Amino acid sequence: MSDIDKKTGETEDNSDKIVEETMREIYSEIHAMESSPQESEAENEEADGDDSGEKEPAEAETETTPVKEKKKKKKKKDKKKSPEETKKKKRGWKRKLTIVFGSMLGILVLAYLGVSVFFMNHFYINTEINGTVFSAKTAGQVEAYMEKQVDDYTLLLKESDGSTEEIAGEDIELEYSSEGTVEKLLKDQNPFLWITALWEKYEIEAPIGVEYDEQKLEEVMNSLNCMNTESQIASVSAVPEFQGSAFGIKEEVIGTQIDTESFKKAVNTAIAGFQPELDMKEKGCYILPKYTKDSQEVIAARDTMNSYLGATVTYDLNPYTEVVDAFVISQWLTVDENMNVTFNEDGVRNYVQELANKYNTYGKTRVFTTGYGNTVEVAGGNYGWIIDKDAEYEALLANIRNVETVTREPNYSSRAVSHDTNDFGNTYAEVDLTNQHMFFFQNGQCVLQSDVVTGNPNKGNGTPQGTYVLAYKTKDSVLRGPKLPDGTYEWESPVDFWMPFNGGIGFHDATWQSAFGGSRYLTYGSHGCVNLPYDVAAQLYTYVDAGTPVICHY
Repeated sequence: MSDIDKKTGETEDNSDKIVEETMREIYSEIHAMESSPQESEAENEEADGDDSGEKEPAEAETETTPVKEKKKKKKKKDKKKSPEETKKKKRGWKRKLTIVFGSMLGILVLAYLGVSVFFMNHFYINTEINGTVFSAKTAGQVEAYMEKQVDDYTLLLKESDGSTEEIAGEDIELEYSSEGTVEKLLKDQNPFLWITALWEKYEIEAPIGVEYDEQKLEEVMNSLNCMNTESQIASVSAVPEFQGSAFGIKEEVIGTQIDTESFKKAVNTAIAGFQPELDMKEKGCYILPKYTKDSQEVIAARDTMNSYLGATVTYDLNPYTEVVDAFVISQWLTVDENMNVTFNEDGVRNYVQELANKYNTYGKTRVFTTGYGNTVEVAGGNYGWIIDKDAEYEALLANIRNVETVTREPNYSSRAVSHDTNDFGNTYAEVDLTNQHMFFFQNGQCVLQSDVVTGNPNKGNGTPQGTYVLAYKTKDSVLRGPKLPDGTYEWESPVDFWMPFNGGIGFHDATWQSAFGGSRYLTYGSHGCVNLPYDVAAQLYTYVDAGTPVICHY
């Protein structure tokens, strides 16, 4: 054992003895203080008895035994202590207690300072330098470790897609070069704060003093798979995304597109710090997306887009319905690269156009079952549904912007009866141009039929086929031909019942016709109108109204 150790041991033994003796004296003093009040009280009682003025008879005094004499002597010795003596003893007790605690504190301070001296030359416990643990190691021990490890040094690159690559120290001629860096790190450590290392972990990242061939490092880095631009995938920003009933946020995707400058800087820092691995995502080696799921711009865009989704427009297309709801509206909402919300009005126009393509029947060829029971195709005419696309576009936009819930028909520029298979329904007039015959069906039942005379095709006045709509009906009209230069008309025909359905072509009574049906129209046909016997015209007039479908076919 060294002299220093012996002296230290002797000092510790003496300290223990002093503490032990002092504690014994304190205990005795406390015991004396607890018993003194009782003795003082007994003495006071005796003193009171002596001062009462009463004396025992002389005979009694002469009979005093030796025992009584001893008691009196004892009482004299145990006279009551003065207040000054009591205070003096209390001060002594406090002094001794101070000595005890002071000695203990001194021992602790000496011990703390001793440990502090140790950490003047050693790193704290729980110290990591560039990812390696060097608890309670000296600068020399750290440098020796670094120098030993440099020969086998490899930097592991952890890529964002989970793959890894390596940069070997030997490929870049890596060498250890002690430049006092570790010693400086140790000097930066406050040895008197060593106790904080008991609950804190000290992680140090710093260059350690290595040298390498920078040109070779660049060549190695350029040969890495992650640096191949053709295989790199660009990052994608977070964006609002429709998720069933509302817009949420689709999280960003960090791709594999390398930020070359940041990557080179991170690699140089890692090698200079002798770090075993480099997390490329954590160190910002990739070109990151502009926006993440927590970006305020993305959150605001999502909220704006959701504000459009409250509207619901239900189109009544009896017997069908079409609904513009949150799902449909969501397809018209987009964001640009700066998260500005755009309501795609062209998408609304396209929707209205699709609605028109599906439900417009104007001008379409229809498959028609005639009054005789045969099936014909009827093309042409002016009858059918036409959705007014401009008016409907404006109406739909207003519904959405006002967040309305409505059920309504589309805006039409031309109407029919039904959206079912036959848009003309089951109440209509039929003209069979081949058989020169007319039918009128009411609620699916034929209530009127008659032979007719239609336009003369031989004079270019044949009655056109097609599906039409009755424009109006009126009585006592004069039908006129083209106007002549002298102001008169080429022809004039007064009629009692006039029911036009194709411009100047319509149903009317024709009292000048002597017969109807057959092939008469080829010789005595009209200028295009459908000539009816007077009583048939009168009956038809009662059945039809403006809007009644009229089907002319061959």
